[in-house]
Amino acid sequence: MRPRRPEVRVRPVATSAPAPRHGLARVVSKLGIASRTQAARWIAEGRVTVDGRVVRDAERPTDAARERIAIDGSEVVASERIYLVLNKPRGVVTTAADERGRDTVYALLEGSGLPWLAPVGRLDRASEGLLLFSNDSTWAAAITAPDSHLDKTYHVQIDRLPDAALLAAMRAGVVDRGERLAVKAVQELRRGERHAWLEIVLDEGRNRQIRRVLAALGVGVLRLVRVAIGPLALATLAKGSWRRLEPHEVVALAPPSTPPGAY
Repeated sequence: MRPRRPEVRVRPVATSAPAPRHGLARVVSKLGIASRTQAARWIAEGRVTVDGRVVRDAERPTDAARERIAIDGSEVVASERIYLVLNKPRGVVTTAADERGRDTVYALLEGSGLPWLAPVGRLDRASEGLLLFSNDSTWAAAITAPDSHLDKTYHVQIDRLPDAALLAAMRAGVVDRGERLAVKAVQELRRGERHAWLEIVLDEGRNRQIRRVLAALGVGVLRLVRVAIGPLALATLAKGSWRRLEPHEVVALAPPSTPPGAY
């Protein structure tokens, strides 16, 4: 009778947790080469491959650190993270393409040689001033998140002379279309014979918030200029011009995201 072989138990080797996987469109977008909508369109058109195979599912779990992603046969290389501030003129829309053929903010970036960038928040067509752009979607989301409470400062010309009651009503807030809207702070800057300029601070980003508050109080807006976001001021940047943010400005607005591929 053969002696019984001793039982050998192998201790499992500890391994690091697998990298999180995200939908393919999100992964392509986070590489800083397209919006998630544009990436989803490319995927649906069969232009995107993962490890050499065409993928048409925008939500297909993907790990950019381990899988080779290519568009039209060319491997995707993560773009440099870029952060811009632009002084948006009145009359242009904050979109990549307008179905009505109106001028867009992207016309102001033409010929710059920059990679794809997305606006960080929006200014409507009639509004002017400070508008951020970046291909760092995590950084952008940190700035626009409702719970960030990052102050945004506007100079607004109104069609009447304000009094203390109007300013108090703006701070107290109004109800418009079921939403309660208020400003964080407001003060008069200067006045003429019939019009005045106000400085208004918001710490949330509701659609057309300032215009809606003033309209509910019977006040018309003649001009609306965003002059600052948090510590970043428009300063002397010429209308229609842009510049890259300095590293300390990027961090002051929100810590930048981790390098591409690290999710």
